[in-house]
Amino acid sequence: MSVLDKKVDVLVIGSGAGALTAACRAADQGAQVLVVEKAGYYGGTSASSGGGLWIPNNHLMKAAGIDDSEEEALTYLRTLTGDDVAPDVVEAYVRNAPLMLRYLEENTKASFESMVHYADYYQELEGAKPGGRSIDPLPYHARDLGQSFATLGRSHIQTTVMGLMGYTNQEGAVLLSKAPGWLKVVLKLVVEYGSDIVGRLKSRRSRRLVMGNALVGRLRHSLDERGVELWLNSPVTELVVEAGKVVGAVVSRGGSSEVVRAKRGVIIGAGGFEHSQAMRERYLPRPSQTSWSAASPNNTGDLIEAAHNIGAALHLMDEAWWGPTIVMPQEDRARMLFSERSMPGCIMVNGAGKRFVNESVAYTTAVQAMYKDANGNANLPVYAIFDSRYRREYPFGPLLPKGMKLDWLQPKRIRHQFLKQSDTIEGLAKELGVNPVGLKNTVESFNGYAEVGVDKDFHRGENSYDLLYGDIRLKPNPCLAAIAEAPFYGVEIFPGDIGTKGGLLTNANAQVLDEAGEVIRGLYAIGNSAASPMGRYYPGAGATLGPAMTFGFIAANHACNT
Repeated sequence: MSVLDKKVDVLVIGSGAGALTAACRAADQGAQVLVVEKAGYYGGTSASSGGGLWIPNNHLMKAAGIDDSEEEALTYLRTLTGDDVAPDVVEAYVRNAPLMLRYLEENTKASFESMVHYADYYQELEGAKPGGRSIDPLPYHARDLGQSFATLGRSHIQTTVMGLMGYTNQEGAVLLSKAPGWLKVVLKLVVEYGSDIVGRLKSRRSRRLVMGNALVGRLRHSLDERGVELWLNSPVTELVVEAGKVVGAVVSRGGSSEVVRAKRGVIIGAGGFEHSQAMRERYLPRPSQTSWSAASPNNTGDLIEAAHNIGAALHLMDEAWWGPTIVMPQEDRARMLFSERSMPGCIMVNGAGKRFVNESVAYTTAVQAMYKDANGNANLPVYAIFDSRYRREYPFGPLLPKGMKLDWLQPKRIRHQFLKQSDTIEGLAKELGVNPVGLKNTVESFNGYAEVGVDKDFHRGENSYDLLYGDIRLKPNPCLAAIAEAPFYGVEIFPGDIGTKGGLLTNANAQVLDEAGEVIRGLYAIGNSAASPMGRYYPGAGATLGPAMTFGFIAANHACNT
């Protein structure tokens, strides 16, 4: 052992919300904790995410008058996870998630509100709830972070207005649906941004932190209060194993390697492999491109491979947190179409010009449909189709609603090269390389459905999740609007993701297992470094961060108390 070896109780690899939760919990149990991060900023994909957590049976939903129970949550999750997740892992999540949330609210800077109208994604399943299980971090001001604000990972550009002003999930819902009061929300955002004189003198970056920035900022503030070290630009190159136990890791820092020894455990929370083209081609459905991912570009599966090299088992490697994306030139990651495809008057079609899915379904389900139709064939390539009414009323990717007359703020390459357009549906089909007859017939059928308010093909607008992105001004179905006003627009969309789901196989304590199903002592994995405890589906908004933080909480408890 080198005299330069650093000794801690718990080493946390990665700095997303799950990793920071684990670090906080371990520190509160008296452990000396070190967090190491590969990138030059902390927060990972969590910092650029929507920041929501899916926590069944949580105290916030109860305070809002929404009933839930462990039994209902288990019924819902067991149906979704099936044989893909061990029952005791699902049970550990349902039991510990509310405890994790209460711990954070009572002991750290983290604070949340219930999204009472944000429905679970599979409303047809027993145990689903129409709202309340998804929670949103409350806004936070960067002045409270002090120097740590400078290295906080930035929000994804798509979660800001013109790349400047962030908004909460609740505010975003009002803006997207143009619900009563939406203009007041816009004015509030502008006033708050413009009136922060101190912030504007320093940079264009808003100091009002929301979504993932608020969550990670609050957790980092909590770590700073506890005196927990966080090393940036410090990738782990190797796990150290002695007598069959993981006892630390080799960290590359400042041009040299340093062994960090961890007495109680190493917790891997370093993200998935979405930006490793080699791993995508090895494990995910094809075609597959790193450029289609909306996750942090630093997530290249390093720690998944490092653990696999010492015998760790892998699971669910063919799955991701799927979502349709668009790719914009000169941006470091794709943009997820969370709402655009769901707004009334937008449809998704394949090369035959035919719809193949309810456009308002959960984003994971949408991509699963893109990869495979009822006959087992891929629907790819896929295109979003909409008209001038849609373009005037709603945002799409980087474009704000045209009715706001702010297109001039966007660069020419976006205004004139992003969308294909034509004065006729047949002309648009030719621009996109789509079957003209097929697209014309599809649009005519869809327009008929919009007129009567019933989508006879895919039942769009018939459950509370679909209605999240409906336009309450439209009758008889707020999710359906005709595509009838020229010019018509189209853009290719890709089977993207906000992270991969496959990773290290773990048990109910977040301990990593080997190929024989035995525990690898001293090693834990959480978040997208671990095979998802949510299986192949996406139960509700925040089902990435909720489990990451819960199993970070569980891992810290186990490491510090065994």
